[in-house]
Amino acid sequence: MNISFEKTGNVTALLTITLAKADYAAEVTKTLKTYRKRAQVPGFRPGQTPMSLIEKRFGQEAQADAINNMLGTELYKYIREEKIDILGEPLPSDKQGEVSFEADEQTFVFDIALAPQMDAKISADDQVEYYNISVEDSMIDQQVQMYASRAGGYQKVEEYQAKDMVKGTITELDENGQVVEGGIEVEAAVMLPDYMKNEDQKQKFDGAKVGDVIVFNPSVAFASDVELSSLLKITKEEAAQKTGDFQYQISEITRYEAHAVNQELFDQVLGEGKVSDEEGFRANIKETLESQYHIDSDFRFMMDLKKYLVARVGEVEFPEEMLKRIMKLNNKDKDDEFIEKNFAPSVEELKWHLIKEQLCDQLDIKVEQADVMETAKEVAQMQFAQYGMNNIPADVLENYAKGMLENKQQAEGLVTRTVERKLGVAAKQVVTLVEKTVSLDEFNKAFEA
Repeated sequence: MNISFEKTGNVTALLTITLAKADYAAEVTKTLKTYRKRAQVPGFRPGQTPMSLIEKRFGQEAQADAINNMLGTELYKYIREEKIDILGEPLPSDKQGEVSFEADEQTFVFDIALAPQMDAKISADDQVEYYNISVEDSMIDQQVQMYASRAGGYQKVEEYQAKDMVKGTITELDENGQVVEGGIEVEAAVMLPDYMKNEDQKQKFDGAKVGDVIVFNPSVAFASDVELSSLLKITKEEAAQKTGDFQYQISEITRYEAHAVNQELFDQVLGEGKVSDEEGFRANIKETLESQYHIDSDFRFMMDLKKYLVARVGEVEFPEEMLKRIMKLNNKDKDDEFIEKNFAPSVEELKWHLIKEQLCDQLDIKVEQADVMETAKEVAQMQFAQYGMNNIPADVLENYAKGMLENKQQAEGLVTRTVERKLGVAAKQVVTLVEKTVSLDEFNKAFEA
């Protein structure tokens, strides 16, 4: 067996491997013996077929399997041992001659895409912006109100105000304002007058009290036959015909009231006994917000670091023709138009990937399964927090994170996120941070820029 490596350009090479029959003879024999055990040949019991017959029938197939296995093993062994930094997979070269199973030796030629040389190492000479987001009292106020609102409920009241919900009996009237005999009557009909589209009809409920009778026109009040049919418990077609007045006798008015900012709310949001007063509650909220915004700041830092390093590295030569071949092989269901449209963004992302690899090597970044699990838990916690669920038990959080990792696509995204998280932590210790303290609005505007 002989392997040779020949550069054909700055980022391309040929890798040639020559195999003699003696190199793979033992593997062929082993494969044929396996075939013999399971071969179903008329006239012979399983496992008793003469090897000469097995070889005649399956010899070329066994030889092809043996060569293919050896090629894969030896190619990647050579690339690993010689520390050849390749992109994608070795591809069969058009310089490959015809393969003959009768020949004493076989020569295979592969095109190799090489990673370009670049210097992406960082030092204190590199300056990158870092945004610290200030948590203002108004932001804490909003969070307190949000928690109180989520924990609130409907309370019965005597007089209607905007956004209240009313319940009562709605009855159909004729053109003279009299109840239609045998007409529509719905008990316990629930409405939110504030959602009426017509202001005149909406105002008829202003200041109304329990027991009052309101005469209004539902077909004018509501925008669609769907809403009207739901209220009157009839079909849309029937609703379209109901254009007259109805009376509505109010039996109940309820108002949504936020939960009091008290110990019960503190325990509900944070867990029993975590804080004992509003000051502690607000301090906990501030800490949570700072933690969340710190993640946002780190994310922005990685974006700025990427932009900075991609620009600093400058133009990089890539083996475009080979990369397009690799891209085509990885997207066999896509046409050439797809390849051309997505090639440039893919190359930019590849450039950033190579920069990250170099930084990880410089900063000794290694990602373990425990690191990925930590990231998954962090993402899960953020998702729960969006719904005001901050007091999630550790076992529930872990099981949720495990479920995320069982999804291949999610798992790959979490690995990438973990690499960048660890890289961000390490990079901040090396580069010079140009720190800026900004409001959330200022940060968002800068993020959009």
